[in-house]
Amino acid sequence: MKKLILGISFMLASFSMVSAEIGVNLGVSGNLAIFHATGVDNDTNTAGTLTERSTDDATGVAGFGSIFIEKKLGDRLTIGIDYVPSALESETSEHVKMDKTTAEAQTAKTNLVKVAFEDLTTIYAAINISENFYVKAGMAQVDVITKESLATGSDYGNTSLDASVVGVGYNNSFDNGMFVRVEGTYMDFDDAKLVSTTNADNTVELNNLEGASGKISIGKSF
Repeated sequence: MKKLILGISFMLASFSMVSAEIGVNLGVSGNLAIFHATGVDNDTNTAGTLTERSTDDATGVAGFGSIFIEKKLGDRLTIGIDYVPSALESETSEHVKMDKTTAEAQTAKTNLVKVAFEDLTTIYAAINISENFYVKAGMAQVDVITKESLATGSDYGNTSLDASVVGVGYNNSFDNGMFVRVEGTYMDFDDAKLVSTTNADNTVELNNLEGASGKISIGKSF
């Protein structure tokens, strides 16, 4: 998917250098987003019996920049690609649990988990409902990089998540081709389940990941 996105972006950027009136928009955005997700850790013993199931809800706020390129199709329809070049990292979550080693003794085990979201890419279509206001819808994909240190010894790989995207915005264009936008967006990601590479009976789940963001964009129409 990313090869296709990069190919389309390069093609549109090349067109913008050839002609001054091809209906291409280039711009940058500043984003402020709030994300919420539920994480589930399933630990299983050698007999295949679920010994512990831990659930944790987390909410985080992130500020980040993005770049976008668009192609106008007529007076009302625009298709585009938005890309976030920097990684979005969660705070490190620490969970201490007591494991019973003998009838009288317990051992404290600490689990550290951190998640990074990389290469957040959105493909979308926007429709002007008036001279300035527009609505948009599309799909996004992000790579999820897990960074954990678990007392169980389990190690989990990485994955990619897809999301549906909807938004509404206000665009103000100037005579010199520059424009300014204000936009609000909602993203709803698919759930994901990862299996431990060291113990196939242990899994973690990332559920109900969703986010709402506001952005301010500036750009140039060609």
